[in-house]
Amino acid sequence: MPTFLFLLFISINSTSSLHTRQLYSMDPAKHSVFLCFSIHFYMLLNLRPIFAKTTPVFACDASANPGTNNFTFCNSSLDVKARVDDLVSKLTLQEKIGWLMSGSKGVSRLGIPNYEWWSEALHGVAGPGTKFTDPVPGATSFPQVILTAATFDESLFETIAKVVSTEARAMYNVGLAGLTFWSPNVNIFRDPRWGRGQETPGEDPVLSSKYGAAYVRGLQQMDNGDKDKLKVAACCKHYTAYDVDNWKGIERYTFSAQVSKQDMDDTFQPPFKSCVVDGNVASVMCSYNQVNGKPTCGDTDLLSGVIRGQWKLNGYIVSDCDSLQVMFDKQHYTKTPEETAALSVKSGLDLNCGYFLSEHAQAAVDQGLLKEKEINRAVSNNFETMMRLGFFDGDPNNQLYGNLGPKDVCTDKNQELARDVARKGIVLLKNGEGSLPLSPTSIKTLAVIGPNANATHTMLGNYEGNPCKYISPLEGLAASVNTTYHPGCANTECGTAQVDEAKKMAASADAVVLIMGSDQSIERESLDRVDITLPGQQQLLVSQVASVSKGPVILVIMSGGGMDVQFTKDEPKISSILWVGFPGEAGGAAIADVIFGSYNPSGRLPMTWYPQSYVEKVNMTDMNMRPNPATGYPGRTYRFYKGPTVFSFGDGLSYTKFHHRLVRAPTFVSMPLEEDHVCRSSACKSIDVVKQSCKGLGFEFHLRVKNVGNMSGTHTVLLFSSPPQVHNAAQKHLLGFQKVILEPQGAELVRFNVDVCKDLSLVDEKGNKKVALGEHIIHVGDLKHSLNLRV
Repeated sequence: MPTFLFLLFISINSTSSLHTRQLYSMDPAKHSVFLCFSIHFYMLLNLRPIFAKTTPVFACDASANPGTNNFTFCNSSLDVKARVDDLVSKLTLQEKIGWLMSGSKGVSRLGIPNYEWWSEALHGVAGPGTKFTDPVPGATSFPQVILTAATFDESLFETIAKVVSTEARAMYNVGLAGLTFWSPNVNIFRDPRWGRGQETPGEDPVLSSKYGAAYVRGLQQMDNGDKDKLKVAACCKHYTAYDVDNWKGIERYTFSAQVSKQDMDDTFQPPFKSCVVDGNVASVMCSYNQVNGKPTCGDTDLLSGVIRGQWKLNGYIVSDCDSLQVMFDKQHYTKTPEETAALSVKSGLDLNCGYFLSEHAQAAVDQGLLKEKEINRAVSNNFETMMRLGFFDGDPNNQLYGNLGPKDVCTDKNQELARDVARKGIVLLKNGEGSLPLSPTSIKTLAVIGPNANATHTMLGNYEGNPCKYISPLEGLAASVNTTYHPGCANTECGTAQVDEAKKMAASADAVVLIMGSDQSIERESLDRVDITLPGQQQLLVSQVASVSKGPVILVIMSGGGMDVQFTKDEPKISSILWVGFPGEAGGAAIADVIFGSYNPSGRLPMTWYPQSYVEKVNMTDMNMRPNPATGYPGRTYRFYKGPTVFSFGDGLSYTKFHHRLVRAPTFVSMPLEEDHVCRSSACKSIDVVKQSCKGLGFEFHLRVKNVGNMSGTHTVLLFSSPPQVHNAAQKHLLGFQKVILEPQGAELVRFNVDVCKDLSLVDEKGNKKVALGEHIIHVGDLKHSLNLRV
């Protein structure tokens, strides 16, 4: 894609690129003019009839290029390696280099078209490799990831991804999308200020790991069970220890994350390992930042050593966009561009999002810094992925997914799923007696107030495509009761609250729904928050409206990260609080479903909500997870932080009540040891996790869950363990989660299989995996069970 069009696209879609940062650093007035021009120009380009009439071009398409019948690499009956070797042998060095960049250059003499690698599937089809125009003007836009994670539903994660991959294939068949999607984002939501926390599954490594692997499977797995092929290729990003974008002038491009070996292996690496080992992901993206002084895209240990070596990646490693340029221009890590190009490829990088390698790889070879065989290795990994996708199998209409087309995008079923995911993720954080659900028959007038009350595009979050349609909160609520509306503020920044008008409307209504929070002007890529309170005068608006309301006041918070809303917890006139994340295209309908009781909420917070005082004393760039009593550093996330919270990880209420009763669990488990093991003759606090000790070592944990209330509902069962406090262990950590749907007074047995060495292990100070000996407390809600691990 030409640079100018590339810039126009990302000005609208907030895509991950250095250009995005440059756009947002413009003077606001100039940015508005540029953005307005960009949108109109982009729309004109995409609405031209030629796009709808152009016949897509595909590699190895014998009908368009009969000569390709004679090429070995076009013979789909051969194994992938033989085809890749044949293709690479036919290419010149310059042609190979052309396939080391995201906008890969076609080879017309071999019937290979240009290919854009960069597409997104974070919560729907999106990205530069995707065009929304006739006959596919939009695709299903699911809730932003942080809300999906709040469902704690592993099967749902995979189901969403299956829908996204089906819509992607349908669009590819008509030339409107690619096959390589740089999603999911599995970075840990370590700090509440991070603008991209919205894209992640939250702060817990187990939840993030299960989300990543499930989402990858949903995107990649073939419906016919062919494990050698890919439906579309997923990519887990941003590797690794990446979670500072732009905080008080400290940017991701020059930030070096100082991470201990223990935190690296205990917190930051597990989701990426799960993507590769459990999900068999086709790609991993290295990040902009440095880790302990080394750029991730130029670190041989992290790329060739861990991803390719230890985890056995079957696919390609790609740089974040323009990160090689950043390595040279911003970080000054190498002396010349040629050294940067050589370092990245020799370290294990296969694909450059951007054009840096296309501009400097040839010179690196000429200067003896890079060997052609090293380029062959990289480009072979790229081609192997494309072979598995069927890119070199000719017209996709003759392949397994050839029957997919525009009819399979934005189907009623897919749109209903988007609505269902949103309502399953919504978290009820407070509910005064008799407040929610509202009765649509007893409420005669409902006042809907707030800067996000009539939100549409805001509901999508970032990395969004064109949705099938929008249902705003106002539209969803107004469908059930007589509704009045006032925004209360000009925008979410809420420089001046329009208090008097809002109070007048609220005072005459039977109930009030306040829809507040943030949007991409508050938290996004390239913009971290400084404060975590409601923006501007939103708090004033909430307090003033609540003071005059005569009926229930429901506060709805639309945001990616948590907010310090302690004042609303303490205010009895604010009867209920809902967090709805960025709930996707059908968010308004989902919010109404929960408020009026057609759906009983079951979401749980996937991240801690801290008080404002936390961010006032904790430096965002301090990467340590564990507290340091000597300095007063309080630690991070529910696993290590012991201070006050507004709401905690796993919080979430229901309209009914559930009771847990332990049915089956051992009181002790013995660890088998070799006869000469040192722990047989001396006391040990922990033992190394080794295959011979761990094989088959586990137990079953059964509990009976009963709905003791009067309304049917879904219950999210979160199983935790609090291990012995050795090796700076977490105070508690998540073992697993399950969902159970129960009618009033109904009960069901929930079973967890706990693998001792996988689930109860920890990482010591040197990064070694250990099992702590002594008392482990296994707990669900108020139910606690003591388990003693001994040798």
